[in-house]
Order: sequence, then C-alpha cells, then structure tokens
Amino acid sequence: MKRFIQGEHRGQGTLLPERLDDYVSDTNSVRVVDVFVDELDLVSLGFEGAIPADTGRPAYHPEILLKIYIYGYLNRIQSSRRLEREAQRNVELMWLTGRLMPDFKTIAHFRKDNSKAIRGVCRQFVVLCQQLGLFGENLVAIVGSKFKAVNNRDRNFTSAKLKRRMEEIESSINRSLAALDAADRQEPTASEPSAGRLEEKIAKLKTQMKALQAIEIQLNESPDKQVSLTDPDARSMMTRGTGIVGYNVQTAVDTQHHLIVAHEVTNVGSDRDQLSSMAKQAREAIASETLSVVADRG
Repeated sequence: MKRFIQGEHRGQGTLLPERLDDYVSDTNSVRVVDVFVDELDLVSLGFEGAIPADTGRPAYHPEILLKIYIYGYLNRIQSSRRLEREAQRNVELMWLTGRLMPDFKTIAHFRKDNSKAIRGVCRQFVVLCQQLGLFGENLVAIVGSKFKAVNNRDRNFTSAKLKRRMEEIESSINRSLAALDAADRQEPTASEPSAGRLEEKIAKLKTQMKALQAIEIQLNESPDKQVSLTDPDARSMMTRGTGIVGYNVQTAVDTQHHLIVAHEVTNVGSDRDQLSSMAKQAREAIASETLSVVADRG
C-alpha cells in the first residue's frame, strides 16, 4: 500500500468538533429547510398535534417530522424506513432534528394524516419563491408522470377484465364438472384426480365466482367503471405501451429556475385532459395575467 494515500487506523483516537453545527456548512440546503419550517404557522396550516395534549405521552412536534419529510423530498428518499435509518446516521438530519430519531411508523402516519397541510406548505413555498423573484412569470412546462401504486394489476378490475376472468372460471368449472362425471362412470386410477379433489376445486371456483359477482356490483356503481381492491383510488392507465395501476402526477415547472409552480395528483390517465386545469393553477400560483405553457405530445 505504499505510495497511496493512507487512511488513519481505526483504533486511533481523534478529536472531533465539539458542535454538530460545525459539520453543516453555511451553504447547506438543510439550513434553508430549517429556517423555512421555523417560520411556518403549523396550527393555521392544519397540522395535527401542533397544539400538544394536556395528558398522555409527549409526541414529536410536527415541525420535526415536516423537516424530515422535506429533507427526504429534496434527497429523493421516499421510504419511511429509509428516513428512519437516515435520522440515525445522517449528520445533516441529526443537525436538522436535534438528534431526534422517530421510527418509520411515526413518519408514515405523519405523511398520511397531514396530506392537506403538506399541500399548504407547498403553497407557502411557492409564495416565498414569488416574493424572492424566482419565477419568470412568462413560461412554464407541464408534464405528467405515471407512478405505480401498491395495488397489483390482478386486484384491479375493469368491465372487460372482469368478464374475461369470469369466463375463465366458468370454463374451469365446466372442465372440472366434466372430469367429475367421467370419474363417476369409471374406476379412478392413480394418474387421474379423485372425485374429492375435483369437488374441492369446484367449490373454490364457485367461491371465486361469487367474489367476482360482488366486484361486478361495485364496478357498476363506480363512475369510471373501474375498481381497485388494495388501493381504491388507484386506476389502471397506459404508459409506454404497457398498463400500470397507479396515479398520474401533473407538474408545472418554471423554466427560469426549474422550480415547481403547481402540482396535482390524479387518477385520470390522459395528460391532455389535465393541461387546461394545470395551466390555470400555474397562472394563479405566480399571479400572472398571461402565461405561456409548453407540454410534450403526450
């Protein structure tokens, strides 16, 4: 290992800076996050737990959890479990939270229970950017992105998919009944399924058919004739020639500094139908009377 840059021995004692603040530079983005969140009125924005209860175990202040959430957004850390690990080892997050380390369930529940309030934070950020003159007020680009939901494709039903599935089960039931009739007319062999197993299979198929019939009722009551069992709001939509079950996230971005002006999460697969409403939201966000909008062909 000679003639290479050498590291210190792991057993060597070192004198680290006495303050955690010394590890975070003056230009680090976490300082902006810290000041921005500290200036927000979390009570008026509607964050749950902003006013502590008189009794019970003390909870984390929503200010701390919001800082963690924004840090994850800036660094593309979406998983609550990953944010929990980062809070335990990441010096920037230790500085930002005062070395508090909430578990992943606390982070996930905060994000779930305060979705409306977090949207209000986004609006406050847009207002701040406008006050700082960071929007060009002339041109924005609108793009839609498809995000996969936790709902599996097999647990999403349309009229065509439901009809096809019911036909498959009906066909399987008929085959099993034919095999059962054949088994009744002759002695069973070791290679042929027993009558008991065939009856059990038929019973399972009939149970599946009843479940599909119940889904058919939900499907007829649904406005868009589509049902997702795991994530009720998710919808099947086309993307790059294939279908996914998820959401269509619309984003309007200022072309001067590439800042997000407005965003919307929808379960409508067509981007074209969202263009007009997103353009109006962008114009209202930057308070401009006229606005030019560009979008891709999709």
